[in-house]
Amino acid sequence: MPDFVKVASTSDLGPGQSAVVEVDGRPVALFNVNGEFVALDNVCLHRGGPLGEGFVDSQNMIVQCPWHGWTFSLIDGKCQLGPGGVEKFEVKVDGADVLVALN
Repeated sequence: MPDFVKVASTSDLGPGQSAVVEVDGRPVALFNVNGEFVALDNVCLHRGGPLGEGFVDSQNMIVQCPWHGWTFSLIDGKCQLGPGGVEKFEVKVDGADVLVALN
């Protein structure tokens, strides 16, 4: 069973917002996509940009790295510009708590 860690409250991020949170010492990008919370590795494959500070496109379910514009799926973490992707983590909401488990 995954070990979930509380990283935020549901009120911390409104729809379309993101943040960088820490799970067991690892930076994780947390997104509120139309009321659903999604967590991805915070490090862009291109040059290590902070995805949690990127532009969230809730309609197309992607995040764009703020450094050089690489885009990643919020559904599965896959890079939209080539092979590979970033890790996606399991998220659950328990009451007002947002919890993330590393894989």
